[in-house]
Amino acid sequence: MVGRMVTVDELFAIDSLLSDEERAIRDTVRAFAAERLRPRVAEWFEAGTFPVRELAPELGKLGLLGMHLEGYGCAGTSATAYGLACLELEAVDSGVRSMVSVQGSLAMTAIHKYGSEEQKLRWLPEMAAGRVIGCFGLTEPDFGSNPGGMRTRARKDGEDWILDGSKMWITNGSVADVAIVWAQSREGERDVIRGFVVPTDTPGFSAREMKHKLSLRASITAELSLDGVRLPADAILPEARGLRAPLGCLSEARFGIIFGALGAARDCLCTAIEYARTREVFDKPLAGYQLTQAKLADMALELGKGELLALHLGRLKDRHEISNEQISAGKLNSTREAIKIARECRTILGANGITLEYPVLRHANNLESVLTYEGTAEVHQLVIGEALTGSKAFR
Repeated sequence: MVGRMVTVDELFAIDSLLSDEERAIRDTVRAFAAERLRPRVAEWFEAGTFPVRELAPELGKLGLLGMHLEGYGCAGTSATAYGLACLELEAVDSGVRSMVSVQGSLAMTAIHKYGSEEQKLRWLPEMAAGRVIGCFGLTEPDFGSNPGGMRTRARKDGEDWILDGSKMWITNGSVADVAIVWAQSREGERDVIRGFVVPTDTPGFSAREMKHKLSLRASITAELSLDGVRLPADAILPEARGLRAPLGCLSEARFGIIFGALGAARDCLCTAIEYARTREVFDKPLAGYQLTQAKLADMALELGKGELLALHLGRLKDRHEISNEQISAGKLNSTREAIKIARECRTILGANGITLEYPVLRHANNLESVLTYEGTAEVHQLVIGEALTGSKAFR
């Protein structure tokens, strides 16, 4: 006899913490994901591709691109609503949420926060609609956790700027219409990091799609090359000066990951519960064994606690009270617990857990990347450690 079952959201009464609008946005994204994304995601993952051009206008029509930004065709939702949308997208695949995060939280946020009015009017409405795709060029082949050491250079030539350098691990890079590129510029006696809006059809700009990934396969990743890229004076982001500017964009993306990684964990846990209920071992369902139930209970607790922390951080962000170390705490917790849940769920599915028929190992592989990008787990530990001790341990 099977008794009444509850979801993790019901166990922690998550809906009681959401507004009617937040629940409506979550449910809309969940329905879209179930209809348009979930049936094809295993195929995309196996093929190592993602139909950005096909899906971006649909995501734009739903208001998901730059949804937390105000004006210029953006939806202007709360940060919490954006987080819930990220959770539902990543419940399908981390690559889907990555595409939305890079478009909205990185490329669009850079223009919205640091751009001129002319740049905002030119780019943001088209990007919000999904008709223009953006990417964010910060990471370089030798400079990941230390972006301040970048070698990409920007120099003045009359009124123009000339950019030379390369960027690595750039989501959407080979399909983008516009790239936000960060470069070192000599100003007086020192180098200063500046941001540039670079149309990707500019001579000297090229992008090479990176193949043979074992993680985030349902995502377009590229290496960018800038060889004497000449830009007009108005290509520079006028309000972006120093490393604080790109790191401010990364904080927006990290916030989405706090929610998003939990979506991957939820999908794994739901899959494991359903599998355990229907898979018979020694003439009874796997779910009827104490060891299985202990695993499921422990994972449900970590997922529920993660959701509560994410919602708390969302409320802080909506009140403009969130700090960088709080975002680091959320990103570290969500990614670390999500990958543990994915791996534990794989053990419940046994050999079936390694196939694309089930999403668990696909999520686990993706979370290896999510654990690393937008700041590795170790970097976030050090951010939190500095906040706790007052001592900087990066060097």
